[in-house]
Amino acid sequence: MTAAALLRSARASAGMTQAELANRLGSAQPSVARLERADANPTWNTLMEALRVTGHDLKLVPRRPAQLDVGQLRERLALTPAQRLRAFARSQRNLLQMQATARRTSGE
Repeated sequence: MTAAALLRSARASAGMTQAELANRLGSAQPSVARLERADANPTWNTLMEALRVTGHDLKLVPRRPAQLDVGQLRERLALTPAQRLRAFARSQRNLLQMQATARRTSGE
């Protein structure tokens, strides 16, 4: 979600107009309209203040790390470097073959 979409959603959730939000921020309605444009890139402080006056907050949480296939990792580590290179070359050939035979679908 973009900063603009986040701010628009928070403002709508608070039941505020752009003019009301601007008034609470001590700015003018066109400033809020600019913040809500798709290409807006507000500073962190501006975004946080706008969210705060709508009664919202932004919470940053760490992402869960991707799950590793430990079994596959152990299998690969058990191979010699030469075996790993051959396996990689096979995989690369397979990918190139799939790419060559794949068909594009509409919309691309």
